[in-house]
Amino acid sequence: MKSMMDCTILVVDDTETNIDIMVDALSNGYDLAVAMDGKTALEYVEENPPDLILLDVMMPEMDGYEVCRRLKSNDRFRDIPVIFVTAMGEVEDETHGLELGAIDYIIKPISPPIVKARVKNHLELKLAKEELLQQNEILEIKVQERTRELALTQDVTIYAMASLAETRDPETGGHIRRTQNYVRILSEHIRKSPKFSTQLDLVTVNLLHKSAPLHDAGKVGVPDAILLKPGKLTEVEFEEMKKHTTYGRDTLASAEEMLGTNSFLRLAKEIAYTHHEKWDGTGYPQGLKDDAIPLSGRLMAVADVYDALISKRLYKPPFPHPKAVSIMAEGSGAHFDPELIKAFLEIEDEFRRIALEFADSEEERAALKQ
Repeated sequence: MKSMMDCTILVVDDTETNIDIMVDALSNGYDLAVAMDGKTALEYVEENPPDLILLDVMMPEMDGYEVCRRLKSNDRFRDIPVIFVTAMGEVEDETHGLELGAIDYIIKPISPPIVKARVKNHLELKLAKEELLQQNEILEIKVQERTRELALTQDVTIYAMASLAETRDPETGGHIRRTQNYVRILSEHIRKSPKFSTQLDLVTVNLLHKSAPLHDAGKVGVPDAILLKPGKLTEVEFEEMKKHTTYGRDTLASAEEMLGTNSFLRLAKEIAYTHHEKWDGTGYPQGLKDDAIPLSGRLMAVADVYDALISKRLYKPPFPHPKAVSIMAEGSGAHFDPELIKAFLEIEDEFRRIALEFADSEEERAALKQ
């Protein structure tokens, strides 16, 4: 912290006798600088901003009031304390000086002990404010660092959990990044619509983007014999496969209980549990219909199915982008929310771009270029 002995005081007066009195009164405690007119004072401040200014009012060419007005109109110098020291002792003179931004007003002839006391008080206040500001800045930096650390920890945790599910199926390594980016661009697009704008502020869009990788986290509970089966699942096997939505919801609900109400976990839980629901009510696990399906689940359904279509799977080759788009369009009003498919068709090229960027194989990349 800066000490009082390190403070610089600028004395501005056009009379040498007055300057000598101030120097005698203050030189033992502070570094002093002097200026005998307003122009010189402003030039000094520009080069070496002092900690406090003792300013005469009646000076030729530019009076002290004008000097103070210019200082207070400059963002760099407005916080330098200014004390008027003048023979102008009328109430209106003092009022005018204080209205210009001065912190004090001393009438000549001065009393050196009073000047020293007032200077000391105002410098102590200035140094205390500076220390508080510095502490606040340090605290803000620490808060920002902690916030970045927490956000990074959250992101890493999300990817660790999502990757745990995805590693069960080595053919879908890019699935996490593709689907979360599909969800992001689709959310950003539909939030321009009055129907969705109230549900999708920028914070929610960001949370959806972060939550999307956890949509299949429940797959860790599905036996390999079912998850990796190359052929069509039996009815019993399919019932077991459908449980991954419940496994994912339950896992995230447990985390939510430990952390308390958390908008990120709420959305992740919704997505995990409802992304296989269908608009016409024929999906699972609850058979929800229309707007009863949370928007997060409806968005994830579009992203997940499109990605399954353009990706290579154990049971099929990757479909060309136009074929995938055609299948998606056919599912409007049945599998998918018609408004989301309308939006999907408006930005299908963005979906293709993301799919190409994070393609898992040259075979998939080639199909997307068809």
